[in-house]
Amino acid sequence: MPLLAPLLLAAGFLAAEVAPAEARDPSPEDVRFARVVEETLEAHWKLDPEWAFAAGYYRHADTLAVPDGASRAAQVAFIDRTLAALAGFDASGLGKSNRVDMALLRSWLEASRWYVETFRAWEWQPSAHNVADGFARQIDTPYAPLEKRLRDMLVRLARVPAYYAAARASLGTPTLEHTRLAILQNRGALEVFGEPLLAKVDGSALDAAEKALFRERVASARKAIEEYLTFLGDLEGRLARGGARSFRIGKELHAAKFTYDIQSSYTADELHRMALAEKASLHDRMELLARVLWPRYMGKRPIPEDRLELIGAVIDELGKHHVAPDQFLPEIRRQIPALEAFVRIHDLLDQDPTRPLEVRETPVYLRGVAGAGINSPGPYDPGARTYYDVTPIEGGSPQSAESFLREYNDWTLQILNIHEAVPGHYLQQIHANRSPSRVRTLFGSGAMVEGWAVYGERMMLDAGYGDNAPEMWLLWMKWNLRAVVNAILDREVQAGDMDEARALDLLRRQAFQTEAEAAEKWRRATLTQVQLMSYFDGYAEILALRAEEKARLGKDFRLKDFHNRLLSYGNAPVRVVRQLMRE
Repeated sequence: MPLLAPLLLAAGFLAAEVAPAEARDPSPEDVRFARVVEETLEAHWKLDPEWAFAAGYYRHADTLAVPDGASRAAQVAFIDRTLAALAGFDASGLGKSNRVDMALLRSWLEASRWYVETFRAWEWQPSAHNVADGFARQIDTPYAPLEKRLRDMLVRLARVPAYYAAARASLGTPTLEHTRLAILQNRGALEVFGEPLLAKVDGSALDAAEKALFRERVASARKAIEEYLTFLGDLEGRLARGGARSFRIGKELHAAKFTYDIQSSYTADELHRMALAEKASLHDRMELLARVLWPRYMGKRPIPEDRLELIGAVIDELGKHHVAPDQFLPEIRRQIPALEAFVRIHDLLDQDPTRPLEVRETPVYLRGVAGAGINSPGPYDPGARTYYDVTPIEGGSPQSAESFLREYNDWTLQILNIHEAVPGHYLQQIHANRSPSRVRTLFGSGAMVEGWAVYGERMMLDAGYGDNAPEMWLLWMKWNLRAVVNAILDREVQAGDMDEARALDLLRRQAFQTEAEAAEKWRRATLTQVQLMSYFDGYAEILALRAEEKARLGKDFRLKDFHNRLLSYGNAPVRVVRQLMRE
C-alpha cells in the first residue's frame, strides 16, 4: 500500500542539480545527504514495490506487498528512521537545492505517517485494496523480455490470496460510497486476469510446468478477487441498512489533509473564500459574453432578468453542438496534433516528439472516479508509454449520453484536451520527469500538477487559441468555474454539511453543469477529499507567480522561458518554485 499517493523519491540527482544550479562543489553534508537519499530510496522501494514499479524502478517487480498490520508497522518504522537521519543534518552545510529537497522529503514523511496512523484510509476505504493496476502495468510495460515479466508476475500472483485476506481483515467500518466503488473497480480487476493474459502465457517460451503453474495461480487470484467481491456485496447490504461511516472526514482532518497534500501558500479556509469571490467575478464576465451571444443563438427571444438563467440558456444552446457518441474518442485523437502545432507555432513551451501520447479507452479497473485522465510513466522509465485514458460513452441511456456530450461540446472538448494533454498534464509530466531533483519532481504537490493544467487552458486562449471567439471564452469561463466550484464543493462537503441537493444547485444552477456531470461530481466529492481544491489553488498560485516574475523582470520577461523554468522544478509546490526562481 503506498505511503502517500504516487509521488516518489529518487537518488542520483546530486551532481546534476548542485553543480549547475549553484556553481559550487558538493559539501560533505551534500555528499552525505545524497547517500542518505539513496539508502532511503532502496528501503522505501522494498516496502512499496507497486509504487516503485509505477516510478519505472523494476528491481522489485517480482514482489507484491500485503496490506496487513505488519506492513504498516514496517512503514512507520521506516518513516521514523528516515526522519531521525534527516534530523542529523546541519542545514547550513547543504546547498540551497538540497535544503529545499530535505524540507520536502521531511514533509512527505510526516504526511505519510499521518496517513498511516491518523487518516487510516485502509480501515474505511475498501477501494484502497485492488491489485489490478500493478499487474496491468506489468503486462503493458516492456521493462524486460516477456518471459522475465511473466516469471516476475508468477511470483507476485502467489501472494494475491494473502493480499485480499489482509484487505478484508484490515477493514473496520467502511463508508457505503467507497464500498460501492471497490465493487465496481474489483469487478474490473477480473478482466486483468482473463484470457488475454493466459494467451500471452501460452504463446511465451515458458516451459510446460511454468505455464501450468501460471494458470493455477491466475485461477487462485481470480478466486481471491471473487471472494473479496462477495465479501463486499454482503458488506454493502449491511451498510445500506445502517451503521456506515460517513464519507465526510470533518473540518479538522480536512484542514490537515489540505496542508499535507496541497502544500499551499494559503489555508483551506482562505482558498475557500478566494473561490467564492472568483465565482462572483466569473458570473459578472459571463453575463457580458452571454448578452453578446444572445441574438446570435437565441434570436429575438426575450432576455431573462435573472443573470444565471441568461448565462445558462446561452450555454445550453451552445451545448447542442457536439460530436456523435461514436466520434467522441476519434475527435480527441484528431485534436491532439492540432494542439501540439499551436503550442509550437506560438512558442509557448518546449515539447518532445519522442514521447508520443496514446489515446485509449480507460481500462475498466480504473473507471468510476473521472471520465478522462493522463496515465504517465514514472521518472525511472520516462520513455514508457503515456496514455490518455478516456471512458467511452456506452452502457447508459441515450439521454445520459446526450447530457454528457452537451457538457463536452465542440468548444469544451477542446478545453478538456488542453487540460489533460497539450499543454496540460501530458507535457507537464514530460518536463517533470526531466527535473534533476527527483525529490521535487515526485514529492511535490498535486496542486502544481492540476494548477498547471488549469493555467494552461487560459494561457492557450490568451495566446489566441479559438480565435478569441466569444463562444470559446464563455465556455472556458464555465469550465474554469468548475475549478473554482470544486474548491467550494470540497470544503463544504468534506468539512461541512453540504448535502446533495445544495451541491447539485451549486453545480447545476451556479456552475451551469449538466445533470450527468453534476451527478458525477457529487459522487466524486463523496469519494475524494482535498484533491478537488488542488485545481483552483495551483491555478491561483501560478497566475500570482507569473505576475510577480513579469513585474520583476520587466522587458526581459519571456512567457516561454517562464513556462519552461516553472516546469523544470518538477512537481514542487508553487511556493517552493517561487523561492528557487528568486535564488
